Amino acid sequence: MKQTIFATAILIAGISVATAGTITKDAWKPSSCGPEPEVPVVNGATPDTYNNSVKAINAWQEKANLYNTCLINEANADNALIAKSANDGQSRLKAAVEKIKTDIEAAAKKLDGK
Repeated sequence: MKQTIFATAILIAGISVATAGTITKDAWKPSSCGPEPEVPVVNGATPDTYNNSVKAINAWQEKANLYNTCLINEANADNALIAKSANDGQSRLKAAVEKIKTDIEAAAKKLDGK
């Protein structure tokens, strides 16, 4: 079980680095999904323009679904990387606090002659 979790974590970390999105002041954007497909406009002026609009909408839906899947996968990978980085940082700080505590106790015992 631990090997599976470790392998999954390594796989996610590798994917995350390769697909990391970008964060600006107030938004996150995927970096490997390409541009978001432009929403077509329905033109009902004539039967031909309407039919062309429907074709454009159908093509857009396929592109939008692919973009949405990529967006979700990249966001999930980035979330996993952020969580792993935060957990690793917390673990390093906890270990440092524990080491300092141990070092202080050892120094105090030595100074007390124990």
